[in-house]
Amino acid sequence: MEVKMARKNKKQRKHPKFWFGFKIVLLLFLLTILVGGIVFYFKYGKDIFAMQDDAVALVKESSIDTFRSSETSIVYNNKGKEIAKLKGEKDSYYLTLDKIPKAVKDAAIVTEDKKFYSHNGIDAKGIMRAVFALIKNNGEKTQGASTITQQLARGVFLSTEKTYERKIKEIFIALELEKKYTKSQILEFYLNTIYYANGYYGIEAAARGYFGKSCQELSLGQLCFLCSIPNNPTLYNPLKNFDNTVKRKNRILDQMLDDGVITKVDYDEAYQEEIKLNIQEVQKRDYIQTFVSYCAIRELMKKNGFEFKNSFADKEERETYETEYDDAYSTAQQMLLNKGYKIYTSFDLKKQKKLQKAVNHNLSGFKDKETNGTYKMQGSAVCIDNKTGRVVALVGGRSQETEGLSLNRAYQSYRQPGSSIKPLIVYTPTLERGSTASTTVHDYKFKGGPSNSSGRYYGYVSLRFAVEQSLNTVAWQLFQKLKPEVGLQYLLDMNYSKIVKSDYYLSASLGGLTYGTSTLEMASGYATLENDGKYREPTCIVKILDSDGNEIVSDKVERKSVYKKDSARAMVDILTGVIKRGTARGLGLDNGQPSAGKTGTTNDKKDGWFCGFTPYYTTAVWVGYDSPKTVADLYGSTYPGRIWHEYMNEIHKDLDVKEFDLGELSSGSSGGGSSSGYTTPQEDTGSGGSVDTDPADSNDNDVDVDPDDGTDTQITEPPATQVPATQVPATAEPAATEPPADPAADPEAEGVE
Repeated sequence: MEVKMARKNKKQRKHPKFWFGFKIVLLLFLLTILVGGIVFYFKYGKDIFAMQDDAVALVKESSIDTFRSSETSIVYNNKGKEIAKLKGEKDSYYLTLDKIPKAVKDAAIVTEDKKFYSHNGIDAKGIMRAVFALIKNNGEKTQGASTITQQLARGVFLSTEKTYERKIKEIFIALELEKKYTKSQILEFYLNTIYYANGYYGIEAAARGYFGKSCQELSLGQLCFLCSIPNNPTLYNPLKNFDNTVKRKNRILDQMLDDGVITKVDYDEAYQEEIKLNIQEVQKRDYIQTFVSYCAIRELMKKNGFEFKNSFADKEERETYETEYDDAYSTAQQMLLNKGYKIYTSFDLKKQKKLQKAVNHNLSGFKDKETNGTYKMQGSAVCIDNKTGRVVALVGGRSQETEGLSLNRAYQSYRQPGSSIKPLIVYTPTLERGSTASTTVHDYKFKGGPSNSSGRYYGYVSLRFAVEQSLNTVAWQLFQKLKPEVGLQYLLDMNYSKIVKSDYYLSASLGGLTYGTSTLEMASGYATLENDGKYREPTCIVKILDSDGNEIVSDKVERKSVYKKDSARAMVDILTGVIKRGTARGLGLDNGQPSAGKTGTTNDKKDGWFCGFTPYYTTAVWVGYDSPKTVADLYGSTYPGRIWHEYMNEIHKDLDVKEFDLGELSSGSSGGGSSSGYTTPQEDTGSGGSVDTDPADSNDNDVDVDPDDGTDTQITEPPATQVPATQVPATAEPAATEPPADPAADPEAEGVE
């Protein structure tokens, strides 16, 4: 008994020491934590609080639109069929939560965040596991514990880099998201923004990309297959690691069955289903895609309140406009690539294919290529439906495999138009001022004037004959009497974009322009003649809907009167003779469909044009080298004319023959009266003589230029004009630089037709 009592007393004597030591250790531990906390605060505290403040600000400024800011826009043809996608860095489509299959929502919660509906944005236990792993691996981030909310925060507001700074920011943002949005909203945002590999963001984009249909049309097995990918888009990339994806799909099914969200019958069927991908090969339609983008961006610029201009009081005003233009263009471009628009266009894929084939076929003999593989000899063509004024086919070059988007020469390249410009700035304006097809004009060689392409001079001829034979001397004289600022104004009225100060000279009458015109502009100019002188913007946009189905650009065609109706009809009548008897004879359509047009060839045969139309369609064609080069047999009637003839024959062969609507016009009828601000030929007392509507009265009814009376006189102060932003593929439109010195075509040069 005494021994036991002694042992007991001995233990009791030890206890005070034990507790004293424990208290000392605890105190030291707490002091260590306190000191560590103080050190941590002074070293990292400010940064952490700053991160928290940033998170609060980010989420406060966010809205529902923040989570649907990268939706892919879809382009449809004239039949309502999808033909292209316009997107930024992401391919994404947004679905509201009620339109997302239940299996997708269940799979996400079961596999990614079982506590989703109970936590406040973060999983504390998971975070501790991640912290311990971080310490154990000397600061290397090897695992995560991100909730669905954290993954959303990372995907929308942050990068995917594995650093503690990003993780802290992610936590703060997740906490703030949970305060501002409901669980349903967060899940909706997540399923529409999470990455599914190969450029697909969101469940709908993944469904379309991998299976070619909406997620609403997929089976349980297919949906679980897609839900396998976001956990590790590299490891579970279906195109590279298909077996891995299938295995994870089966594990997801196991979890869903264990959690009771699917039945055993559904499980067995989905588990045994053979997954077959249906990758939608995107057909490359460079020329359609770039032109649709260009037209849609311009429509969005208008919607945003931007006003287009093409004439300015001075250089400063022009430069200010160009800066505003570039900013407005960039804003509209980002909208187009990220807002999920549905863009309905006038493109007819059958006509597009025929036009491309005609260009390829007629230039197939030119094999030389640039170092980048692009054909040196090129062509472009634009076809406009005369009924609507909209573009139905557009080719920006020859077909060939290239990386990225190709230069779209149809609207991005500007070349001197040669004689194809004459009806637009010389002859129709002259008809408006009292002349007719039978008015006598004088074709002769004079000092300082141009030469005719043929080298022949016919003396006194009718205006109709001058157009048919493309007589340069007559066009020059008429333009001098008309005055360059009058003739070129017609182009400005039709939104020709490269008319500059150095164009206001007589050489413009033969197509001698500083920058020139685009194929699109020439097509629209000739379509205006066919449309009784009324101009319509040559766009392909029919209407644009936003991602919610609201119409933001309506199906409306605006018309602007540029030429008088009678004058336009008189010009159409005259241009029919170019194909019947003139420089384009032989290019008439095989089914007898009436047609009209004009050839154009520049100095040294570097550019060839043919612009023509029927009552149904207008088509303009350009052929030449990207870097201008003489082509021995290039004329408006050769390669361009053949392309036009082949294509127009194809698209008209099943159409009823239709006559041009010329009203009461006859071969000798007047094209219209005089306009204000212009001295009619009858009133002109200068040395140039007069144009009389009755050529039989005398020999003074021709438009002459006295060889010794200032033929080379030029306008000293032409009006300031715009040099608008130059178009480049799928990016921005930087402003053009100041034009070079006057590039007027040499009036003595032969071969200008």
